[in-house]
Amino acid sequence: MRFAYETDRGPVTAVDGVDLTVREGEVVALVGHNGSGKTTLAKHFNGLHEADEGSVSYRGRPVPEYGMGEIGREVGYVFQNPDHQIFAETVWEEVAFGPKNFGLEGPELDRRVERALETVELDGLDDADPFAFSKGQRQRVALAGILATDPEVIVFDEPTTGLDATQQRQFMDLVAKLNREEGVTVVMVTHDMGTVARYAPRTVVMRDGAVVDDLPTRELFGDGAALAEYDLVPPHPAACANAVRGDEPTALTAEELATALGGTDALADAEPVGDTASATTEGEGR
Repeated sequence: MRFAYETDRGPVTAVDGVDLTVREGEVVALVGHNGSGKTTLAKHFNGLHEADEGSVSYRGRPVPEYGMGEIGREVGYVFQNPDHQIFAETVWEEVAFGPKNFGLEGPELDRRVERALETVELDGLDDADPFAFSKGQRQRVALAGILATDPEVIVFDEPTTGLDATQQRQFMDLVAKLNREEGVTVVMVTHDMGTVARYAPRTVVMRDGAVVDDLPTRELFGDGAALAEYDLVPPHPAACANAVRGDEPTALTAEELATALGGTDALADAEPVGDTASATTEGEGR
């Protein structure tokens, strides 16, 4: 499929000839530098954009054939900045907005909101002002609003941007739990290679609007030539020391990660530092 933005200087192609399938239950990372087309592509998954050429389908049906409410219930989208998503004066009102628009009311609506807030560990804060929260908490409110609609797929645009190391880990562990325990399919647009290594078994690399590679994350991080070609930097060995020692979850096995980082000797003296040294590609997503 292809998509171009209209500008004063004429159309600018943002997605060019992409052919991609995301399978049910996957966690897929879309990576690439600023302007590569990651976010623009992701916005086609739930109808925020419509292809100029070709088509995007969900469960075999073209996305434009769904009503916006219908596709919104199936494919949720969490924006990079939660303040672009949150508008209500209380947490309860914010989380209830989506399911109320889809016709839920009464005890079923209350149950949906309560379950979503419990899932993101914000239960008991129904009457709180979400704009008084930290960014990490606002990210959770935004996610709860999506979860309350009970989607099959959630698309995250730069889910760790602006979060400190602890908030990043907490939020991504929550996303991983949703995938593992609820079977939610996850697509995440990200520059954070540490997040990719820990949480995404599959990585799709984009450049100039096109998919230039689509492969298991373990293969990407083990291929120095490919990393150099795409200008991607794997996490620093110190940041991955715990993963290699088996103390934290990762998309790579210990052996695969050690190989990708030059062998276990490169990590022998590394001190575990959690998330403090994760490497990223340059720039912000479009």
